[in-house]
Amino acid sequence: MKPAMRFAISDLRQRPEFFDTVADRIWQAWWKADGHPLDYISSRLRENMSAMTVPFALVAHDDGAFLGTASVIASDLVERPQFTPWVAAVWVEPQARQRGIGAALVDRATRDCFALGFSRAYLCARPQRTPYYERLGWTSIERNVGQHRLSVLIQDASPETGNISRSPP
Repeated sequence: MKPAMRFAISDLRQRPEFFDTVADRIWQAWWKADGHPLDYISSRLRENMSAMTVPFALVAHDDGAFLGTASVIASDLVERPQFTPWVAAVWVEPQARQRGIGAALVDRATRDCFALGFSRAYLCARPQRTPYYERLGWTSIERNVGQHRLSVLIQDASPETGNISRSPP
């Protein structure tokens, strides 16, 4: 593991100078290959800039240097519309990886969900990324969902107070 980096995590609404970079990274990572234009992602990301509680985006940065992002959105998996909210679009710049930034972004996004009154947060991941999230304390409740064979993971605000269901409701 590389040495830890100095960084802060801010709500994108407080650091709008990172908006274009966040839109570009989300587009490059998940939408470009499917033929969606960058403008489509930018318009979707603008929803994160409103005063609404969800959706919102976080940015990891070292002063003016962008390091990564994560979002909280209402729904991230068309096959599971009943689940909300989702931690989504977790991205860390290649030169900043393996330094705890992704874990910190996921943790902050999850804690922010709980602070908003949600008792559970959801996340979906490709099979090769699922173990990473499990190491962060997420629990897989379903695998092989949808065309990308995604895992659905959950984290409860107080996991010690109840049982976690292993199948979708």
